[in-house]
Amino acid sequence: MLCLSFTPLLALVLGASLGAAFPQGALKKSCSLSKYQFLVPHELKAVQKMKEQFEDIMLLSDRKCNTRLFHRKWNTAELSVPDRVMLVEAELDLATAMLGLPTAPTFAETRQRPLTFLTQAREDLRGCMAMEAPSHQPSGKLRHWLQKLQTAKKTETVGCLEATTILHLFQVLNDLRCTALREQCT
Repeated sequence: MLCLSFTPLLALVLGASLGAAFPQGALKKSCSLSKYQFLVPHELKAVQKMKEQFEDIMLLSDRKCNTRLFHRKWNTAELSVPDRVMLVEAELDLATAMLGLPTAPTFAETRQRPLTFLTQAREDLRGCMAMEAPSHQPSGKLRHWLQKLQTAKKTETVGCLEATTILHLFQVLNDLRCTALREQCT
């Protein structure tokens, strides 16, 4: 009888001891971007619908944009994994900023789902960057592109940046997929 009452007490004491030895939050969370390796079809359809609607809007406007921000002489797969994370984080920052701009109510509704998806991807990427390479210095290729991005933000119109970003969202999604794979991809 004494043995039966001693066992739960022992379990309680051991549980409390282990809880103190490993406080909540002390265990490092893992960085997983695997959910972006294969993008869900309904997310891709939402981006495609938004892009098509935006192209229709652009046909009616006279937006002229000559920025070649997404035209690079190198492929994302050529970058190291930390460089890819930095690149995609910068692309997602731009994309979420552009999709968050005020717009016509019908287009605002169309771009809400892609904005939500890209915002979540950006937050996931930031968590990985903070854990895996908080002090990573970008390579020359990436540093040059990041400078080009900063210059474009200062010199291009908001409409031009918005158009460039929306028209190249599938490239951003491919860069995200490539980063999630963490290996060479095309």
